[in-house]
Amino acid sequence: MRLRAAAVSDVGPHRTANQDAAFTASWGAAVADGVGGGPAGDLASAAFMHRLAAGPLAGGHAEQLTDSIRSANWDLRLHVQRDPTLRGMATTFTGLFVSRDDELLLAHTGDSRAYLLRDGVLSQQSRDDSLVQALVDQGLVSAEDAAFHPRRNVITASLSGAEHDDATIAAHSHRPGDRWLLCSDGLTDYVPEGDVRAILLASDAVEEAAAACVALALDAGTRDNVTVVVADVIADADPATMATGTTAFYGAAAERFMEGLDSA
Repeated sequence: MRLRAAAVSDVGPHRTANQDAAFTASWGAAVADGVGGGPAGDLASAAFMHRLAAGPLAGGHAEQLTDSIRSANWDLRLHVQRDPTLRGMATTFTGLFVSRDDELLLAHTGDSRAYLLRDGVLSQQSRDDSLVQALVDQGLVSAEDAAFHPRRNVITASLSGAEHDDATIAAHSHRPGDRWLLCSDGLTDYVPEGDVRAILLASDAVEEAAAACVALALDAGTRDNVTVVVADVIADADPATMATGTTAFYGAAAERFMEGLDSA
């Protein structure tokens, strides 16, 4: 099994810097969104993406992924130790990785999201780490009202280099025709899921689907950066391709740290 993935990231018309970052490879794909209100969100998302992609993730397992996420998070701490003005920088993270057990591992923290399109049905596979989601869970806010809640962007978990930072990791089965979407909230805060589903169904190529989702968010008036990763699950993977495939970076990760990385 491998992924055929592509991403598009746009700063949006109302922001001066892109704090979103993403990467795609045959063995994994991920999106990160620098936490608003803190310093250097673009550095946080880009540094985390590059450090994670440089780890030994191709054909790995859940424990290996956990270690790589921990190492990438510690890298954020090192940035802060070198420059104390960066204290408080943080990023969300949502990633999909091919495991050696022929499973897909979904890793997540924050409010960037992962969706699975299977047999025409689009379902959210990640759970927002956010204040509003907690209110929904407690029955204090309806799911319909959550999308318009004034504090919907307040998150309750992120990666900042702190010792207690963590990401949930869940194993998922795969089926022929599965298509995954990973995105920052610049898409989901402004575009209904039904419209996203229509694009994923109508687009043959992952590149076309990612570009169309971002264009729809821009047309909808998104006031945030918007980043979309679309990944199709391919069953007939060549192990050599998994180990040597090219890693592509997007958004803040394409603008920072573009030295060569060893992703094997």
